[in-house]
Amino acid sequence: MKQGEIHRWGVSPREAIAIQQRLRELVRLEDCFDEVKRVAGVDVGFEQGNTVTRAAVAVLEFPGLELVDQSIVRQPTRFPYVPGLLSFREAPAVLEALRQLRESPDLLLVDGQGIAHPRRFGIACHLGVLSGIPSIGVAKSRLVGHHEEVPDERGRWVPLEDKGEIIGAVLRSRKGVRPLYVSPGHCVTLATAIEYVMACVTRYRLPETTRWAHRLASGT
Repeated sequence: MKQGEIHRWGVSPREAIAIQQRLRELVRLEDCFDEVKRVAGVDVGFEQGNTVTRAAVAVLEFPGLELVDQSIVRQPTRFPYVPGLLSFREAPAVLEALRQLRESPDLLLVDGQGIAHPRRFGIACHLGVLSGIPSIGVAKSRLVGHHEEVPDERGRWVPLEDKGEIIGAVLRSRKGVRPLYVSPGHCVTLATAIEYVMACVTRYRLPETTRWAHRLASGT
């Protein structure tokens, strides 16, 4: 895993937006990886009145989805909650959690947006570009864009569109549950993102990567 110190984290929201606009030029929307043997889920929670950021990474063997490694990092929360700037609040702790893993993942499934973002640079893009690990955004809600109703069948999806551009997929991971918002983060196409998210879904709405990471991030 390669991580570059491309920018500072102690910035203002205006500076953060400028960083996103600069780094989005580095996002690759193509499949630039080989065989996937380990997938990782990323999730973040907060403690002590949101003053402490608790980042968790769970690494699962693929395709068996058995837990093979995990990492939890706590850091002071240094950036306010600003819609569209989630990565500046959460990514520093996640990157440290990635650094502490013994088993490096081949693919990241991030609880958040990829290019389905106003500036096409959500937290999955940010983590992918800085870590060098191909990444997918798997969000539970929509940040931007519009879509048609998703058929109520497992694996069905409709495009998520914004300003005439397809920026993701609204995916029904299970019949009778609310859909997920899937978008490429870095070094992954949309079709591949959908394929791997569904390969990580078992009996639940969320992929096992997210479920494991959420347990670690929330302490449950």
